[in-house]
Amino acid sequence: MSPPPANSAPHAPMLLEVVRERIQAKHYSRRTEEAYTNWIKKFVFFHHKQHPRDMGAPEVEAFLTDLAVNGKVSASTQTQALSALLFLYRDVLGIDLPWMDGLVRAKPSQRVPMVLSVNEIHRLMANLEGMYSLMARLIYGSGMRLMECVRLRVKDVDFDRLEVTVREGKGRKDRVTMLPQSLVPELQAHLKKVQVLFDTDRKDDIPGVEMPDALSKKYPHADKSWGWFWVFPAPGLSDDPRTGIHRRHHIYEQNIQRAIRVGVKKAGIAKPATTHTLRHSFATHLLESGYDIRTIQELLGHSDVSTTMIYTHVLNKGGRGVVSPLDRQ
Repeated sequence: MSPPPANSAPHAPMLLEVVRERIQAKHYSRRTEEAYTNWIKKFVFFHHKQHPRDMGAPEVEAFLTDLAVNGKVSASTQTQALSALLFLYRDVLGIDLPWMDGLVRAKPSQRVPMVLSVNEIHRLMANLEGMYSLMARLIYGSGMRLMECVRLRVKDVDFDRLEVTVREGKGRKDRVTMLPQSLVPELQAHLKKVQVLFDTDRKDDIPGVEMPDALSKKYPHADKSWGWFWVFPAPGLSDDPRTGIHRRHHIYEQNIQRAIRVGVKKAGIAKPATTHTLRHSFATHLLESGYDIRTIQELLGHSDVSTTMIYTHVLNKGGRGVVSPLDRQ
């Protein structure tokens, strides 16, 4: 084989490759990686494939305006797109953007969270089966987010203390929440079945589970230990999209989302309830039971109590607690 020409240049990485490398270096989640690269790609294509180095405030503002006017996206979606572009310019291209702070941002709407009544919760749970029923009750009973439940590891469930440790929740923060005592027998029985799957993987020499950050280097054998195994593993093996390793991942989150939608329909619930509605209902029902809002803030993992305060709307039943004049008759 003849040597390459002397003047040949090494392969220059594509922009999105550099973006992904930078995101992974900062240990952002895979969802953030997918969202940011998608928005950056849309931004570049919107401006006919111009390189972002050759664009500035007018192009960014035109893109965000088009999202709001023609795309009809929500304020939170527009904010996510802006965050992706901020990351691109500041963290990938190394360009200081004082003009970015002056961009007009969409004002987020203040919406009351969707909440199910206790009766509706019971009806929903009665229409769920198997592992999805267990996951739904765990989310409602602990206040976890969907992905926090899906990514739960065996070692983070403490049956003696009735605690669940949530690792790297929103904002990359750990927290401790409750484990409903009523779920203990069923969850223990579930883990016995999961351990059979774990033992089979070890017997078949399947690569270990995905490890967070650089822990795979610090603890090279932890990925094949029982403690790090998924509480809710996928039934089959699949390729890791980042490394290409063929191994067992946690259950696909869309499976439980689909099960919840079907359960809501079967239960005859008219509200557009989702898995996140269970978390909203958890907080609301604790407030109704008289628990302190600061305690609920810690269980939910909110950094600011003002975020938790949105659930106090339930304490003002029937129009801010005012008795209708019709009811005084």
